[in-house]
Amino acid sequence: MSVKAFKLVSAVEREMLMGDKNYINIECIECCGKNLYIGTNDCFIYHFLLDEKVSTAGKITFAATKQLHKYLGLKKPVSELKAASALTRLLVLCDNTITLVNMMNLEPVPTGARIKGAVTFTLNENPVSGDPFCVEVCIISVKRRTIQMFMVFEDRVQIVKEVFTPEQPCAVAVDGYYLCLALTTQYIILNYNTGVSQDLFPYCSDEKRPIVKRIGRQEFLLAGPGGLGMFATVDGISQRAPVHWSENVIGAALCFPYVVALDDEFITVHSMLDQQQKQTLPFKEGHILQDFEGKVIVATNKGVYILVPLPLEKQIQDLLASHRVEEALVLAKGARRNIPKEKFQVMYKRILQQAGFIQFAQLQFLEAKELFR
Repeated sequence: MSVKAFKLVSAVEREMLMGDKNYINIECIECCGKNLYIGTNDCFIYHFLLDEKVSTAGKITFAATKQLHKYLGLKKPVSELKAASALTRLLVLCDNTITLVNMMNLEPVPTGARIKGAVTFTLNENPVSGDPFCVEVCIISVKRRTIQMFMVFEDRVQIVKEVFTPEQPCAVAVDGYYLCLALTTQYIILNYNTGVSQDLFPYCSDEKRPIVKRIGRQEFLLAGPGGLGMFATVDGISQRAPVHWSENVIGAALCFPYVVALDDEFITVHSMLDQQQKQTLPFKEGHILQDFEGKVIVATNKGVYILVPLPLEKQIQDLLASHRVEEALVLAKGARRNIPKEKFQVMYKRILQQAGFIQFAQLQFLEAKELFR
């Protein structure tokens, strides 16, 4: 049975990006606060300001205002964008080179600092250096079976470590010293400081696109065999039951307490609390799904959309209204980490009371008694 957990709201219409130029495709996106960056197949970066508007009826819309666009001078697609807001820098991957540009005017840094030979890259969101004016970048190198760690400053880059992997890596996520890697035939956890590695489970990257996503301190979400979304800690164990995805998931994101997945026809929403599928949204031709500071964004080749979460209290009330008491209580308990303590206690008491009356009306007196107590 479904829950309305998210609404899909358009953020950037195709005309704003490409006008009548049909050949332009969205390759990658990055969102930092109100700043939305889009990289395209014709080597442009677009910068929009996203303004969230809430109507008196509570309906949320987004107005995107184009700030500027910049041609990078190559006939190659912009394949990845990552913002380092503390440095006011945008890291841009194009033609196997990561360039540092200013987040506001999109101009390259005067020193010309860049990282060459990168197939793909990610930022360490749990950095080990302790320097607030530097970001730690992990790249999969064009050198075979090689991962490199860099420290990136405002106007310079410095290589820290080069690590060799048992097979060719094709996707990576980082937490502290731990790398979670999708290799050709399996997922592994590798501590790049000690060199100790731990096998997770087999996976064939030739058949499907691997997904490796850091979802919290020392925990990752992976696309496992048999269409399972698997959770793994840096110790190589799973503390949560897997979620059942479709076989051809191409992207995943986290918006607690939900795991959102994208395949070629749908966006699906599973609860991390009971692993049940809660919502399905038809969405054709999607190829990007990412979360940015709690904001979940999906994109086709031509447009960008935001998945707006409905307030958890509203979701809980909807569940109670349809007499799904157990699910409502599970969601209410899970909401504890998102709501201030005093407000949560008031809300939770009220929910227990409502749930008690529902059980009482269904003549489940023992259950009702426990809830009232």
